[in-house]
Amino acid sequence: MRAGGALLLLGMASGATPQSDFDLAAKADAYIKAAGIQGSVLLAKHGKVILARGYGLANIELDVPNKPETKFRVASISKQFTAAAILQLQESGKLSVTDSIATYIPGAPEEWKGITIHHLLTHTSGIPSFSDESGLQPHMWERTGARLHFVNRFRDRPLEFAPGERFHYSNSGYFLLGVIIEQVSGLKYEDFLRQHIFEPLQMTDTGYDWPTAIVKNRASGYSKSPNGEVINADFMDMGLPYAAGSLYSTVLDLYRWDRALYTTKVLSSRSLEAAFTPNQFDWAEGIKYGYGWGIERMHGHKTVGHGGGINGFSTVLRRAIEEDATSIVLSNSDAGNNVGEAGKKLLEILLEAN
Repeated sequence: MRAGGALLLLGMASGATPQSDFDLAAKADAYIKAAGIQGSVLLAKHGKVILARGYGLANIELDVPNKPETKFRVASISKQFTAAAILQLQESGKLSVTDSIATYIPGAPEEWKGITIHHLLTHTSGIPSFSDESGLQPHMWERTGARLHFVNRFRDRPLEFAPGERFHYSNSGYFLLGVIIEQVSGLKYEDFLRQHIFEPLQMTDTGYDWPTAIVKNRASGYSKSPNGEVINADFMDMGLPYAAGSLYSTVLDLYRWDRALYTTKVLSSRSLEAAFTPNQFDWAEGIKYGYGWGIERMHGHKTVGHGGGINGFSTVLRRAIEEDATSIVLSNSDAGNNVGEAGKKLLEILLEAN
């Protein structure tokens, strides 16, 4: 295995790699370069990694290249892990997704009694998203370790609609899911994920991205100024996104997660079915929402996935379940919107191959 920008082919049977896989990797590599992706990419099909490669720099100031082992903030890809933790707690009989969230949120307002955990998981609770606030910028520097204190930011705001009436993407809802995980399990959110998901799957390069921790191979995040100059991204304390988007990972670890979702190592078949069952409302045109996953038909193929965006980082993980094809793109730049499109295009390349 060569470091940095070297092309990596893994998971092949003994003997020469079929030429078709090299052709597929070359086609994807050419597309990624043309799209100007700065980050790391992994493509896999039928249990074989076709391409795993870094592009551009993980740290521009130190001239450190991105590679498959580089750690990126994954932003809202974190939501699928939060949802998985909730489903694990349901499997163990400690809660039900039909429970009112008022059962688990101390001091919950009267309006929240009709909101269930299912509503939070599917963004149908009506609770306003704290990330939609126009005055959020000054709070990105705040330490938000006191979860229930931060809930006060949106606790008394009126609901945008009656629970279950429609869809509105709400980071507040997933923040509250983190609080519920802690209240029910007695563990910190990050400790629960580590003990029940990351360690069992040997995802040793995934965790909570506290800015004070020393994390080897962590990428620096970049933005662009109004005049197009590359700059260091604005700081954000990762206590703010919490269970809605606080994790870091690598393309290699996210592929371990992908493989586990074809088994019952961390979730039962019933829980997996629930996670990938679309809610009735559209997230975007042609895309519905399950539990931490967007669900759509793409050229006749059922796909599940999620993108993420946070200061300095853009990410996407897309899976065609029936074809066992996976596209993962993690970028340490929040400039432009090409990462989500790249994840879709790269999955299409995999699905078009024989």
